[in-house]
Amino acid sequence: MVSHPGRPREFDKDTALDAAMALFWRQGYEATSLDDLTRAMDLSRSSFYGCFGSKRDTLLAAIQRYGDQRFTELETRLAAEPDSGRALRFAVAAIANAHGTRDGCFLINCTVELAPHDPEIEGLSRRHLERLEALLAGLLARRSGAEAGAETARARSLLAIAVGASVMHKAGTTPAAIDDLLAAAEPLMQ
Repeated sequence: MVSHPGRPREFDKDTALDAAMALFWRQGYEATSLDDLTRAMDLSRSSFYGCFGSKRDTLLAAIQRYGDQRFTELETRLAAEPDSGRALRFAVAAIANAHGTRDGCFLINCTVELAPHDPEIEGLSRRHLERLEALLAGLLARRSGAEAGAETARARSLLAIAVGASVMHKAGTTPAAIDDLLAAAEPLMQ
């Protein structure tokens, strides 16, 4: 952060937002105080309010950023995979994240904590899940030669399995057990 006498501090908004996301991810929204947030973001309260508005607005921006980044990363990786079967298995495994940390998916964590009583977070969560569902339906259609719309039910089932596996991993289910679960879902990927 650069500070000049008589001028407001300058900071990188994305870096500050990433720091907020990491804190919300680690502690949850309700357990994060404004002091925790401004300290993690290395911002004064006036800079925080001037740029981000509120704690809730910061969370909404972090959820949006996370969802967009993760989806773009997944799309990019899948575009590089010519084999539709491998691409589909990779997508399901990436969503399940059985071999990642036990922190879980930031968006799913926020969904579980807040969506039942926050329509805006529910909407962001639904949008992200719908994008993933459409992505999986497209991969299934590419594999089967059917229309993507015809693969919606299978895509939704695979997404439910992958998201559930992610939550199970966070709850302590071993990566090997998650791998077994995903292997059992293989018939849905044919």
